[in-house]
Amino acid sequence: MQNMDVSTRAPLIAILAGEDSGDQLGADLIIALRQRYPQARFVGIGGARMQVQGFDSWHDIRELSLFGFSEVIMHLPRLLRLRRRLLKRLLAARPDVVIGIDAPDFNLGVEQRLKRAGVRTVHYVSPSVWAWREKRAEKIGRSADRVLCLFPMEPEIYARHGIDARFVGHPLADRFALVSDRSGARDALQLPQQVPVLALLPGSRPSELARMGKIFIDAARQLAAALPGLRIVIPAANPQVYARLQALLAGGARDEASPLLLDGQAHEVMLAADVVLLASGTATLEAMLAKRPMVVGYRVAPLSYRIARAMKMLKTDIYSLPNILARASGLGDALPVPELMQEDCTAENLASATLALFRDSERRSRIVSTFEQLHLSLRGDLVGLAGDRAAAAIAELIDESHARG
Repeated sequence: MQNMDVSTRAPLIAILAGEDSGDQLGADLIIALRQRYPQARFVGIGGARMQVQGFDSWHDIRELSLFGFSEVIMHLPRLLRLRRRLLKRLLAARPDVVIGIDAPDFNLGVEQRLKRAGVRTVHYVSPSVWAWREKRAEKIGRSADRVLCLFPMEPEIYARHGIDARFVGHPLADRFALVSDRSGARDALQLPQQVPVLALLPGSRPSELARMGKIFIDAARQLAAALPGLRIVIPAANPQVYARLQALLAGGARDEASPLLLDGQAHEVMLAADVVLLASGTATLEAMLAKRPMVVGYRVAPLSYRIARAMKMLKTDIYSLPNILARASGLGDALPVPELMQEDCTAENLASATLALFRDSERRSRIVSTFEQLHLSLRGDLVGLAGDRAAAAIAELIDESHARG
């Protein structure tokens, strides 16, 4: 068994992906694992990108696309039914490994039950143990045989709790050049080279747009009034978001200064921009890798915010990934990203902070330099692509399982 050629093995690999970003990570992982196991079968929960790679999706990824305590509580009965059905099917199938990608509120419980039953488990994308209670690392260790981390500061936290965690790098760091090409991006989007451009990303979930869409659009309109010639470009994450943004933009005057709404192309829009105004989340990391100065605003559901504060669950006073990485990397006390959270996230405050960036070219240059350093830290001294490194860490568990017979 130990000498079997990996190409002759046909492992059953279960992947449980939540959110659109998890679908992309899952697709990259399937491609990399097929290089090692051409006959492998992939099953579980996934989206369109994973299905293109031959993934057998037992449930649609949208069933896990929730955010915040209140949304999870509202859908809890449905999620519990889904988890029971999924566990029953996974325990019957006995996959060689189960990989939970993000979605910790759902996946960690599934992983823990499977690990107790002797199934090898991996959690890909560490929950934010540096922002929330570090003791969560112990719970994650009870759920996963191995944790795959996207950020370099995370394995050290897990090591303090005796948990096997590997830094595999962030896949987005492989998709952006170290030096960005603003001119080429503007040509691709047919935007003038010499005008100021704002990329506006008010969120990718319906709940986010309900809370923040109007605030961000009002802020952009205030900026247009203050900056002659400003072009505002809004990339919609999906058709549903496009329709909601279209409704929010309806009624405004239509002229050259009107926001340009695009279907997708978020990376190109960020690269073309001078400044990005966006909701907190993974998009802040994308803007950092595009080397674009940004202002971040966010509002969670009031109930979620009150619960987090009352239970003292937050252990950080910063929220955006570029600021968290800058602090962890020891790049100084001057954090690069202005953050306007909850009650501070108003159209007036967002517009004022963004206008200050547009009017301070030296500050923008310093931010770009910081972002280049942070981009390098996400690559580290690692060889190859993040998906390949994640696949290698997972393959070790598969091969160990086969070696034991």
